[in-house]
Amino acid sequence: MNSVLGGWDDTIVAVATPPGLGAIGVIRVSGNLALTIADKLAPGKNISSRKSHTLHLSHIMQGAQVLDEAVIAIYKSPKSYTGEDVVEISCHGSSYILQEVLGLCIQYGARQAHP
Repeated sequence: MNSVLGGWDDTIVAVATPPGLGAIGVIRVSGNLALTIADKLAPGKNISSRKSHTLHLSHIMQGAQVLDEAVIAIYKSPKSYTGEDVVEISCHGSSYILQEVLGLCIQYGARQAHP
């Protein structure tokens, strides 16, 4: 157990905004792979090497295609609300985009968070 909240050693991901219509949706990733996942979502941005508590305008890539333009916020351990590395992806609020970004995070090693 590494997190302040007594969590597990895996990385979790979830949509952090309520379902429904909205211009912006937020996906939150927490755990030891969070920064690696951010690097894979936005290749070439080297997000994991950036300072904590910073924002990065990025293209979210799905293969060779741009899926969406997003702002990626990073909070490095231990100075986050979970005590783990945390990434928040603010992208367009379409349910399609949110599910695709969520799926990419899972493909890159996160598991869907449980309530």
